[in-house]
Amino acid sequence: YLVALGWTPQGDKLSAGDKRTPEGVFYIDARQPNSHYHLALHISYPDAAHRARSQTVGVQPGGNIMIHGLPNGLGAVGAAHRLTDWTYGCVALTNEEIEQIWSVVPIGTPVEIKP
Repeated sequence: YLVALGWTPQGDKLSAGDKRTPEGVFYIDARQPNSHYHLALHISYPDAAHRARSQTVGVQPGGNIMIHGLPNGLGAVGAAHRLTDWTYGCVALTNEEIEQIWSVVPIGTPVEIKP
């Protein structure tokens, strides 16, 4: 799938509010059918390595990173959402794509996010 990432897509997430998408191996740890976006799969960020890295520079690592569809009510935007990176650090797909993933991905599924 082609996706949109955080507003600052280059480099690994370091702190809350940096608008970066975390890089690494995580897993799906929750499913949220009633989020502000069309379906959302929460990933296990921050992991121990990200927490330690953030702590060494005195910042909070942030959290609430999801793989999700488009904002509720904006599904008609469709694939055009990929013209720019627009999330606060999440991985965004079209509503149809997140529905496909949602139907086959259980909690515990590994997720690798890499540059």
